[in-house]
Amino acid sequence: MGKSIIECVPNISEGRDLKKINRIVDAARIPGVKILGIEPDSDYNRTVITFAGTPAEVEHAAFLLIQASILEIDMRNHSGEHPRMGCVDVCPFVPISGVSMDQCIEIAKRVAMKVGNLTVPVFLYGGAASDNSRTALSALRKGEYEDLVHRFNGNSTVHGPSTCLPDLGSEKWDESSQRSGAITIGARDILIAYNVNIDEKDAKISKQIGSIVRSSGRLMKSNDKEKKFRTQGLLNHVQGMGVPLETHSISQVSMNLQQYSHTNLHHAYDVISSLAIDMGGLAIGSEIVGLVPLESMVESGKWYADSDELSDVEYVSLAIEKLGLSSIHHFDPTQRIIEWCLEGDDE
Repeated sequence: MGKSIIECVPNISEGRDLKKINRIVDAARIPGVKILGIEPDSDYNRTVITFAGTPAEVEHAAFLLIQASILEIDMRNHSGEHPRMGCVDVCPFVPISGVSMDQCIEIAKRVAMKVGNLTVPVFLYGGAASDNSRTALSALRKGEYEDLVHRFNGNSTVHGPSTCLPDLGSEKWDESSQRSGAITIGARDILIAYNVNIDEKDAKISKQIGSIVRSSGRLMKSNDKEKKFRTQGLLNHVQGMGVPLETHSISQVSMNLQQYSHTNLHHAYDVISSLAIDMGGLAIGSEIVGLVPLESMVESGKWYADSDELSDVEYVSLAIEKLGLSSIHHFDPTQRIIEWCLEGDDE
């Protein structure tokens, strides 16, 4: 494309009120920014929004979207299956073309400062984290929204001093903080949010599989709970958990594939499918939340192909079929693959 492009993937804590979601997304519709995806999920009560463009415009659009979310979403009334801390649960900046990670980190920090000036709590994570204890979103978000009051009051049972208080903005559990919750902003490399569907309603098998495949493994405790050790998970660079998906009467192993060059879609799907069968269940397709790199889809297609002389389009089609990516919602590769979304875009 010949120009600098970054991606922003804010996850907002609203997945049911489409009018509210649209008002929030509309705040980011500015020149120089292209909205690539809007994916609400009523069970998670969460919407993944993806947009891309030139760095300065994406930076401005992200702030406008966060500002709109603070006005629209009241976390005191929020519930859903997905872990969350605030109205914009996470807002990462991702380098795509002609931009370094360091530049995305600086953008994240500038946006965080502006959001903090709105007197709401702001945490920095990923590449923008203030220290190593805040790098991983999963660790930073432990206890979720409900534990924020204890973190602010210094009596959290899941957080020590290093991850208790926000980096910027309000440190008081006042009405403003209660309404917005804590907003987490950072910078990261491309990851793939990937869910494998399991044919069960109660997520019993999904939860077991999630704890087996995620890189952090399982925490094992002695009978008196005083001695502990952690097992190693089956898949590298993967966060995972099992959740029910009530609207479809199934469950999912919900994952972030943090380095798809090490653990790609087909690795995760085939391992989970095998484990599900061993446990008396069945994997029945999967879904990608947000966007996916072309390389990831092509490599998965090659895994399932009988020929190594197919075109990228043919490999992508095969990946969609074998991974069951249209099992819940239709997967349109022209709208879901990053490179194909941005192809020919002159905004």
